[in-house]
Amino acid sequence: MAMRRWILLGVLSLTLGGCATLPNGRGWGEDATLVPGWSRVGHALQSAGRSPGTWAPLAGALLVQIDHADERLSDWASEHTPVFGSQQTADARSTDLANGCQNLYYLTALTLPSGKQPASWAGNKIKGLAVGYVASEAVSVATDWIKDETDRQRPDGRDRKSFPSGHTSRATSFATLTARNLDYLPLPSRTSIISKTGVYSLAAAAAWARVEAKRHYPSDVLAGAALSHFLSLFIYDSFLGLDSAPLVPSVTVMRDEVHLGLTCSF
Repeated sequence: MAMRRWILLGVLSLTLGGCATLPNGRGWGEDATLVPGWSRVGHALQSAGRSPGTWAPLAGALLVQIDHADERLSDWASEHTPVFGSQQTADARSTDLANGCQNLYYLTALTLPSGKQPASWAGNKIKGLAVGYVASEAVSVATDWIKDETDRQRPDGRDRKSFPSGHTSRATSFATLTARNLDYLPLPSRTSIISKTGVYSLAAAAAWARVEAKRHYPSDVLAGAALSHFLSLFIYDSFLGLDSAPLVPSVTVMRDEVHLGLTCSF
């Protein structure tokens, strides 16, 4: 079922991504820069910090510390495996789901309009994808550094690299980047919301799979999601150089009238 959703989203994105430029007349990746300026960096920092994708999982990671809920939920999930059926299946699916989030990012990145000429299109794609690569690598480096510093033992006792979850960080990073890409596709509001919900659901499923696989505690995956979302959103908005709230023209045709308007993603 998950593969079907990816294929359907891909077909939809390719269908809607036929314009040569974004609504602002620029190509995706065209304004990527190494020196975004303090104003853009400050705005991106505030936006990433205030995003529910940052503070909600962070709050959850703190809440599960109450009354040993972290350990008890981990034991229950790995024993009953209510979603994936076994620890082995959960372990395998966590990688598949993270890979799915990565594939969706590249699909949406390639679908977004980046210019009219092949040379400019290719150059802009390379610059835009470079920002995504830096974001995902920054998440990976930060995750590995925190793992080494916290030295938390995994629930299965395999090693002491439990906090935060690397699979969750990776899945959430690409889900966040994909969701931002979707903001710049001319999708109807409902379709955009459903698409972004689906992408984040894949990342959430990857996170839960790590708990059922007995590789992580709930706080590990929640902290990984918060860290990854914050860094990915901050880097995307800082260095890609896109408008923070793109205006997309919309047309609604009714029986006796036609409505023209602009929709704004935020």
